[in-house]
Amino acid sequence: MFLKVGDYLIRDLAEGDVVSIARHADDPRVAGVLRDLFPTPYSEDDAKDFIGRILKEDPRTAFAIASTKEAFGVIGYIPGQDVYRFSAEIGYWIGEKYWGRGIMTDAVTIFSEYLFETFKFNRLYAGIFTSNPASGRVLEKAGFTCEGILRAHVTKNDELLDEHLYARLRPGLADG
Repeated sequence: MFLKVGDYLIRDLAEGDVVSIARHADDPRVAGVLRDLFPTPYSEDDAKDFIGRILKEDPRTAFAIASTKEAFGVIGYIPGQDVYRFSAEIGYWIGEKYWGRGIMTDAVTIFSEYLFETFKFNRLYAGIFTSNPASGRVLEKAGFTCEGILRAHVTKNDELLDEHLYARLRPGLADG
């Protein structure tokens, strides 16, 4: 896969991304707003295992967010099953060096369009922790709507947090 995101790309992960992914992922500020399955500290072995697992998938569910020089983040989806088969959860992160530039908003927008076109999903959704309002702004700018707050829904770093549920519907479906 190859999608242009301004001066950046969403592309397939590659074995050559191990060092840069590990470097950008090994940041407590990144890990602090992600699920606990995201390792912290994040080592090159973690990056190698993750990329190796993704390279075996068909279809692939996670992709690099990259410049021409390095991969500095990941964006992906988890397809729903059974009665949820036309929905998918999306997730993403980028290294702190790239925060505040609008890269993630553009990436989520373009990736969402790709998912709607390629897989015929009717609904994409993402849950963000109360401790990550910047991600809520990303989602809103990318066309997602906050549908509700799941109170006291997650525990991250021994802190009980609300989770805000955002969703975007396939263009043409009624929002309501």
